[in-house]
Amino acid sequence: MSKTAKNLFSKMTIDEKIGQLIQVTGDFFQNDDSEITGPLSQTNRLKEDARYNVGSVLGISGADDVAKIQKNFLDHNRLKIPLLFMADIVHGYKTIFPIPLGIASTFNPDMMTISSEVAASESAAGGIRVTFAPMTDLVRDPRWGRVMESTGEDPHLNSVMAAASVKGFQGELPIDNNHVAATVKHFAGYGMPEAGREYNTVDISEWRFRDQYLSSYKAAIDAQAKLVMTSFNTLFGVPATGNKYLMKDILRDELSFDGVLISDWNAIEELIHHGTAADLNNAAEIALNAGVDIDMMAFAYSKLLDDIDGIPDKILKLIDESVIRILELKEDLGLFKDPYIGISQQKEMDAGVANKNRQQALRVAEESVVLVKNSNNTLPLSTSQRVFLTGPKANTGDLLGSWSWKGDIDATDSLFTQLKQKMDTVNFAEGINYRQDSSNEWDNIVDQVKDVDVIVVALGLQSSESGEATSMTNPALPEEQVTYLQKLHLLGKPVVTIVITGRPLILRTVNELSDSVLISFFPGTMGAKALSNILVGDTEPTGRLPMTFPRSTGQIPIYYNAYNTGRPAEIGVQNGESKYISKYIDSPNEPLYPFGFGLGYADIDIVDVTMINHVVSMSGTIELTVKLVNVSNNAGSTVLQCYTHQKVGDTVRPLKELKWFKKVYLLANSSKEIKISLAVQNLASVHSDLKSSVDEGYYDVMVGLNSLEMKHDDVQIKYLEEK
Repeated sequence: MSKTAKNLFSKMTIDEKIGQLIQVTGDFFQNDDSEITGPLSQTNRLKEDARYNVGSVLGISGADDVAKIQKNFLDHNRLKIPLLFMADIVHGYKTIFPIPLGIASTFNPDMMTISSEVAASESAAGGIRVTFAPMTDLVRDPRWGRVMESTGEDPHLNSVMAAASVKGFQGELPIDNNHVAATVKHFAGYGMPEAGREYNTVDISEWRFRDQYLSSYKAAIDAQAKLVMTSFNTLFGVPATGNKYLMKDILRDELSFDGVLISDWNAIEELIHHGTAADLNNAAEIALNAGVDIDMMAFAYSKLLDDIDGIPDKILKLIDESVIRILELKEDLGLFKDPYIGISQQKEMDAGVANKNRQQALRVAEESVVLVKNSNNTLPLSTSQRVFLTGPKANTGDLLGSWSWKGDIDATDSLFTQLKQKMDTVNFAEGINYRQDSSNEWDNIVDQVKDVDVIVVALGLQSSESGEATSMTNPALPEEQVTYLQKLHLLGKPVVTIVITGRPLILRTVNELSDSVLISFFPGTMGAKALSNILVGDTEPTGRLPMTFPRSTGQIPIYYNAYNTGRPAEIGVQNGESKYISKYIDSPNEPLYPFGFGLGYADIDIVDVTMINHVVSMSGTIELTVKLVNVSNNAGSTVLQCYTHQKVGDTVRPLKELKWFKKVYLLANSSKEIKISLAVQNLASVHSDLKSSVDEGYYDVMVGLNSLEMKHDDVQIKYLEEK
């Protein structure tokens, strides 16, 4: 413990110690609009005399407001221990970047670092010192609304993006006044709720949890994230917030996390609803035993104040341990030297900084857009082409997505506004408002389409239809939008469809009716400009899908790195036994669009893969060279991807596992050789004893531009005597 923290701790009463463990919303200190992220029914649970002992506040920001609350608090706090202000700064503060699923589509960790860095600098100026991000949960079910806050279905991509996000938020340690502390969430398994229903049961084996789900949390913790947040769900039969094995044995001991563990909103009280706590006092003791330091809005820890003399010695010791961690976090963030550190109205209002941040948001948005179909090179458009623009997402600022707390939809440019600046002729009619067909416009639409060269239709969901508590049984566009697209298709003009969404959708019919399809996960403040630039070819679409897109709801959950079965379809077909194999009778097994898939405006392909050494030692490195060729007259980028498959293992292994990726740029009519180096230790798998190690044997090494189409070679891993 530092000298400052030790000195403060020695002077604290038990009331003051418990206070540090309590987090409340900003409206406990002022009559203002705080960001409410959960049910608010507990406003009367904190006694007036306990208000000025609390340790942290969430959901309030703005230099002036935070400074006033801090000053008022310090005037009333006996030991002058500053408040710590926290908030959900997920993919931007005022400058909104693409949602995390969109940032993952860049397959470029630098884009994640940039977006987190800008979000940190803006929110720090507004008084925030801790963000509740990144969400590192592995997600394979698009029915779950919170998939938008994730980086997808792959453990390696998740891990890389998690570390990049922590780096962007926190910068170099110690954290300076332009950065904020990151919170890894939600520990653990939150992205695997049964039936994709929010807050639902998670029931996976510990082997599978360790094999595929744990790595992204570990990557963020290894990147030195300062906080971890508990998840709402059960895991291994126990709610995470009260799960001592999960929080102490795995998080604290195994992953060596020594930072602050915070509950999610009201999660401690919800132990009662789960049926693992009898009452609020019991829930508080269970959470403290699990190592939860901060109680967010459950007021379970404040309930201990009702009978301080009755608190068991063991619980008092746990309270002390939590207080020490919280005080050390406050010192790490510079609050004891300056309770107002980083707060700056000037930075908040600086137009030059805001413009620079928007340019960064444009760069990330452009890299996030995924082209999944482009028949007859319909895209890019020529600026001289006459365009009819239509659809519910064509003339709206609703491009920000969920968790855009300080984003301004009204100040966000629409696609119509931006495209008019690019094209000579852009006619517009909305045609449909999400779920209501504007049938009175149809005759006018038919007349307009007669005189245009191409139809651009912007479909999608509203921001409110993704995020927390927005689970869907059928993740698809509204039927009215698909019907409208069918009518447009019958008009006989080329159709470019843009889909703006917060989750993977079932787009089979959209794919059939469109000449070109662009997928944009809510692209943020500069999304309209990014899409317009891509439509006319000022920049190219370089995004790749971080999640598989299913053909139908019945395939869900579907993901590329599934385990094989004893009767895989490929073997059945070879043996002519097409009935008794793992397949559907009404659909192919394959998805509509696979993980890692995306097209560009250049024609880039892999022409050669050469393995440097087919036998590699346990301590060695697998090395191969890949030759890429661009045979088009357009410069462009692609994402080179390397996967492996262990042919024989102690436990079943995924059909493919992404181990390496890189975005590669090629000039027109050029070639490039890329060297891939993969440490053998990256091939470690979790065995039946729950320990991770690399097995001797043969591994399939696959290289491709998506997870479905790849070139293969073998490598043997074996113990070799050192020379």
